[in-house]
Amino acid sequence: MENKSPLDNKKIFISITITDDKEIQSLNKDYRQKDYATDVLSFNINETSEDGTFYLGDVVVNKEQAARQAGEFGNTIEEEISELTAHGIMHLLGIHHDGDDH
Repeated sequence: MENKSPLDNKKIFISITITDDKEIQSLNKDYRQKDYATDVLSFNINETSEDGTFYLGDVVVNKEQAARQAGEFGNTIEEEISELTAHGIMHLLGIHHDGDDH
C-alpha cells in the first residue's frame, strides 16, 4: 500500500499575511510565549476541506522587520519579504534549520 501525503492533492492553500511589529509581537506572545517582534511566523493547519483543497497553513511576515533586515542583508524590502515568505513556507513543509525554535 502506497503512503500518500496530503500534499499530493492538486489544490493546496496557504494563507500569507503581511503585518507589522505590534501584530506579530502579539501573535508571537500568544502562540509561542515570546514577547517580542519577529520577522516571520508559520502556523501549520493541515486540514482537507470538503472540496479536496488541502489547507497547509498560515505564514505571517513582519514588514517592519523585513525593512530593517533588507538594509542589513542588501535586499530590497520586496526581496526580503519574499525571502521571509519562502522561509515560512519551508517551515510549513517541515523543513527547519539549526537555530530554529520549532
